[in-house]
Amino acid sequence: MAAAAPPPPPSPTPDVISEDLLPTGYNVFSRIRLATIVDVPHIHKLIHQMAVFERLTHLFSATESSLSSTLFPENSPPPFTSFTVFLLEVSQTPFPLIDQNYPNFTPIHKTVNLDLPITDPQAESFRSCGNDVVVAGFVLFFPNYSTFLAKPGFYIEDIFVRECYRRKGFGKMLLSAVAAQAAKMGYGRVEWVVLDWNVNAIKFYEEMGAQVMQEWRVCRLTGDALQAFANV
Repeated sequence: MAAAAPPPPPSPTPDVISEDLLPTGYNVFSRIRLATIVDVPHIHKLIHQMAVFERLTHLFSATESSLSSTLFPENSPPPFTSFTVFLLEVSQTPFPLIDQNYPNFTPIHKTVNLDLPITDPQAESFRSCGNDVVVAGFVLFFPNYSTFLAKPGFYIEDIFVRECYRRKGFGKMLLSAVAAQAAKMGYGRVEWVVLDWNVNAIKFYEEMGAQVMQEWRVCRLTGDALQAFANV
């Protein structure tokens, strides 16, 4: 009697991929770069949105023309020696790592992984250089001086992130970019103000190590009061 045929070899075990190794979430590629005069329309819209958020639209009178002439005048001084604007841009695809158009500052690139995609209803009106590049925020700052430290510093006039991009780390990235530039230049400090009702911002600033100085008050002369006092 013939011997029984050997059993067939076992089927190969399918590869098992751990769920921990599977890509999860949604990547948002971000870039912080120096703004130029061609970015003024976006800067103007961002400032207006900030005025709406801060409930100060009655004080908003800036125009694209006035921003262009004051932020980017002819024979503008080098960045960081006068008014400087960092723009925050986001994209669904990576930015080029070498930016030839910004020789005075190396743009900062970061990838943010989110659980859900960002829905930006105003993406088209904030479209920047590139098909899917969108302006998400900005920070405007300029040098000041501390007599106690005998060192220059930076004063942040405005920092703003559009609503759909908030609470994702982008505001921290903008502040960090200014702080890094100050440290690179040997400056003594970075200062800014915050509205007293903006408790979320106050908590955020305190958690990052900033001192909220309760004993100081902002004093301002503007408009008719400025002109009247100038004639005393």
